[in-house]
Amino acid sequence: MLRALISLAIVVLAMPVLAQDTRPSRMGPPRPAAAPAPAVPSPTVEADVSTRTLAVTTGFTGHEIVVFGAIDNSDAPSTGTGYYDVVVVVEGTPFPIVVRRKSDVGGVWVNTSSVTFGSVPSYYAIASTRPIEEIAGPGVLERHAIGMQHIKMTPSARYKGTLKEYELAGFREAVIRLKKKENLYVLEPKDGVTFVGRSLFRATIPLPANVPVGPLVARTYLFHGGEVVSAHIARVTLHRAGIERVVHNFAFIYPASYGLFAVLLAVAAGLLASVYFYRQPG
Repeated sequence: MLRALISLAIVVLAMPVLAQDTRPSRMGPPRPAAAPAPAVPSPTVEADVSTRTLAVTTGFTGHEIVVFGAIDNSDAPSTGTGYYDVVVVVEGTPFPIVVRRKSDVGGVWVNTSSVTFGSVPSYYAIASTRPIEEIAGPGVLERHAIGMQHIKMTPSARYKGTLKEYELAGFREAVIRLKKKENLYVLEPKDGVTFVGRSLFRATIPLPANVPVGPLVARTYLFHGGEVVSAHIARVTLHRAGIERVVHNFAFIYPASYGLFAVLLAVAAGLLASVYFYRQPG
């Protein structure tokens, strides 16, 4: 009996101590969690062209446009390390084009087959810091239409299933070959894009005298590790000016009158030439 009373007294005396141990700590408010580290900004490319508009007159002999820009938030360690690659692609207005194949039939070369591509760039130029095959793989180049072999040429719907892939490839190569011959498809050699300092760059794109009139699109790509990390688009407008513009507008707005005027002018020139030579002695 005495032991039970002693045990009960010990429990009663220990209860305030246990209650005090379970109270919340009064050491102050909890410390706030550490703020997350600020995100590192991604590198981006900004570019522009030296000429936004270009007048094409009868005396137009070609021109050069300069594409220049800078890499923002560049983390390249130093100049000339090849940390980044820049590719500049300039495309003209796409037009439909018909490609014909000639074959020897009985000793005479005649057109035996043809393919119509619905949309082919009228002008295409590419410049890069290195050969594009060393910058990225075929999948990346195909996705962004970078390189002569990756220019988007889609045949008309009526040719689907009638021509095999290797036959279409032959027609595409013919288009590229003819455009190169006319200086309308240009592939700048190595160092077509040069860096000036750690992040500034520039490229010179030649425009031949026969470049089709219309808008040009200059696409600038920033590569790192074989992937496109940023891109920028600038535009150049080629427009007719002077007497060429007047003749062009007259021919397209009044085609019948233009044709009649051309015939009358040719007849008048022929009559004047015959009169002149008729009056010459001997």
